[in-house]
Amino acid sequence: MITLDSIVIVEGKYDKITLENFIDATIITTNGFGIYKDKDRRDLIKRLCKEKGVIVITDSDSAGAQIRSFIKSICNTERIVNVYLPQIPGKEKRKTKPSKQGYLGVEGMNMETILAALEKSGITGKPFEAKEKISKIDLYKFGLSGGENSKSFRVSFSEFAGIPKGISSNAFLDALNSIFTREDFLEEVSKWRQAQVKN
Repeated sequence: MITLDSIVIVEGKYDKITLENFIDATIITTNGFGIYKDKDRRDLIKRLCKEKGVIVITDSDSAGAQIRSFIKSICNTERIVNVYLPQIPGKEKRKTKPSKQGYLGVEGMNMETILAALEKSGITGKPFEAKEKISKIDLYKFGLSGGENSKSFRVSFSEFAGIPKGISSNAFLDALNSIFTREDFLEEVSKWRQAQVKN
């Protein structure tokens, strides 16, 4: 078990049940898209974000990205840590068919995968330390934003760095800042470029 002081936000009750097996924290759900119509739950999340900070762990599909973006819009972004899970094809045992995009959700991930994603985001059960941010200028500099091939470069880099593909450039920047320090990002970009040259 790891103990987290911040509040953990997930999409559904089965995600919560999965995390409760190895995370000691207050875990609340958005009830999927139910958060849009539930003013009380939105107000609770805003309050918790302000008082304790929140850790957002959603599925690595478009619905998860949409919910993550909504939470960001109602909270002070400085108090949010986004945890990005890898996109692993498959389906949960309780479901008869895979999700629309065919990726495992939080509930289908094993403990090791989730803990690795937490660690990548700077969460190890210790206080989250501020770090130098990766900027939009950095993305532009490396062709990951604002260029003719930026979208395909983002997909390529995402595959290389283990970041969910197909997210917007703003969400991509958020993901980078949740996973990397700026120094680590520059090093990862260098490795990615070298791999591109070899291929």
